[in-house]
Parts: sequence; C-alpha cells; structure tokens
Amino acid sequence: MTTGVAVLGSTGSIGTQALEVLAGLGDAFEVRGLAAGRGSEAFLGQLSVVPRARGWTPDGPGSIPESRWAAGGLEELATADDVSLVVVATTGLAALPAVLAALEAGKRVALANKETLVAGGHLVTRALDKLDGDPLDRLRPIDSEHSAIWQCLVGERIDEVKRLVITASGGPFRGRRPESLASVTPDEALAHPTWQMGPKITIDSATLVNKAFEIIEARWLYRLPYSRIDAVIQPQSIVHSLVEFADGSYKAQLGLPDMRLPIQYALTYPQHRRSPARASDPADWGTLEFLPLADADYPAYSAVRRAAEAGGNRGVILNAADEIAVGAFLDRRIGFGQIAATIAESVARWGTDEEPDLPAIQALDREVRETLTAEIIT
Repeated sequence: MTTGVAVLGSTGSIGTQALEVLAGLGDAFEVRGLAAGRGSEAFLGQLSVVPRARGWTPDGPGSIPESRWAAGGLEELATADDVSLVVVATTGLAALPAVLAALEAGKRVALANKETLVAGGHLVTRALDKLDGDPLDRLRPIDSEHSAIWQCLVGERIDEVKRLVITASGGPFRGRRPESLASVTPDEALAHPTWQMGPKITIDSATLVNKAFEIIEARWLYRLPYSRIDAVIQPQSIVHSLVEFADGSYKAQLGLPDMRLPIQYALTYPQHRRSPARASDPADWGTLEFLPLADADYPAYSAVRRAAEAGGNRGVILNAADEIAVGAFLDRRIGFGQIAATIAESVARWGTDEEPDLPAIQALDREVRETLTAEIIT
C-alpha cells in the first residue's frame, strides 16, 4: 500500500532532504502535496517531478495550474484525503494550525518545526489524547535529538525512565564566558562547528536557545516533567541523545550527524531501512566527550528553561521574542548578549499562567513581535 505524503516547507533544508529520502524509498511513498515559503524556481522544479502533487505558496499560484493549486493552503494539504503522513518542515508559528488540523483529521505528522510544541504543545497533546494508538506514532519527531530518544524508548516503559539527556554540540562559543561575547559578530555566531543550517537556527544553536526549545519539545513529546529532562555537551555530535533508566543504565543512539537518518525513521517507523545517509565505523569516531552544560555559560538557554518551567503562555512569548531578537542581532541592531536579555524581559512583561487557545496564541505572538520590532527599530 502506498503512503501519500505532504511536505510542508519543501524547499528548506529538511524539506529537500525529506524529498531525497522519499525518492529513495520507491513506491512505498508518493508525494501528494508540497508547500513552500515562496513560489521559487526550486519549488516549481519540485512540483514538476511529482506530477500528482498539489502545491501552495503564500504569494499565490503564479504559473501553477489551477488543478494543482491548493487554495486552502497548509491546512488543505495537511488534511487531504490522499495524504496520510504530513512532513512539517516549515519555520514559524504558521505550522501550528496545520498540525492540529492534520491530527484532528487522523493523519500522522512527522514534525521538524519547533514552534509547534514550544508555543502550542498543550494544544497538540490535547489533540493527540483524542486519538487511538501510540502518540509517538501519530506525532513523529524529526529532530535528531528527539529521534534518538524515541528510538531509545522503543520497547521500554516510560515509568522506568529516570531522565532524558539531550545532547548539544555547545555551538561556536563553547568554553567562552558570556562576558567575552559582547562584541561577537553575526559571522562568528553563524560558524557552527557541526551542522549546516539556516541563520535563525544557527544563532539559536550558538545561544543554546535551540537546546532549551528541544527540552520544551521533550516535555510534550514524552510527557515527562522538566525535572527529568537534562542536557549535556557532546562536542563531536555523534551521540544524539541518551535515556537513563531507573536502574542507572543508559541507552543512546549514535551515528554521524546526518538529518536524513531521523527524517527516514520518521517516515518508515518502526522500520530501519537502507538510507542515503553517510555510513561510518565506530573506530573512526575518535574520542567521545561529555561536558556539563552550565546555565551560567548560556544565559539565553537559562532564561528559556526558567520560563518553560513556569508554563502558562510563556512558550508563545519565548518563541516570538527569540525570533525578533535573533533577527535584530543578524541585522546588527543589538549585540549577541542582548538576545538573552530580550527574551527574559519579554517573559516578565507578557507572561501569565494561563494556557492560551489557538486564537490567543496567534494574537499574543503578533503583539510581542510588533511591540519588540517597533522598540528595537526606534
């Protein structure tokens, strides 16, 4: 039986790698929907090789024939009758309504969009709780760290898990004190030692906000309290995450850093099939180091984690404030250290203990963005 797939965010890094993986899986999967941030030549090229797929971009159909245009946007593609698996590789909060709609329509979602769970994890878990079956089959994580945890938990009892340990490379400024980073440039912060990613997520990896967001995701994916979710520096990025059990033993998932592995596992779960990802021998990995992640060395990580533990509407604020602050840093309007300050000040300003519904999330997101943008520009 062929699985119909929609890829939301098809021209980004995860989206293009997902299409590569799908092409290697043969007739088991068929691409039936594509969405991108704009109607580029790259997007039209993707549509040209999947003739039964419909497409959508926010800037209109352009040269896409009416018969192949998904006028209802992300939600139409995510709930289409001929789609049973939705790969969510878009950036930003726009993915959240599509994820909720897909789950409510009984689709499986392979998620690579952090904003969905950071801002709306409480809504996603409520949607999952209405469905039959394993929630991690319905909502399949694509991040390498969460894929690693997911694989380590297969066949295990969650009540026997002592804690989850998410690994971090430490970014380009590992080992440097925060006070030494006041004058770092965007170019320096974009020089990630391991991964090739977009500017936003690369800066988030330098501040370790990205890692704090992954801890928020883990809280919703695995239904564990923050007190049982930790992070550790693993500079070689070979150990993608670990699970510690009640008896003191650990399980870990290891391999060369290659996003095609977690993408494929999310598509083919519970199978491990042949993959286009790079293969290696453990003898080639060299020494594997584990270093403590000290909150004092990463003030933005610390600010996000404190706010996440407080709950309420703070995930929405964290997501919006971080995005505006990172954009301002990349535009050289604020310094690197001001990213953490902007996040902490925004949480203090707008944070409440109430968990918002979808319209309230969207309204708060818009308010935080508009207010911070105006204040930073002036």
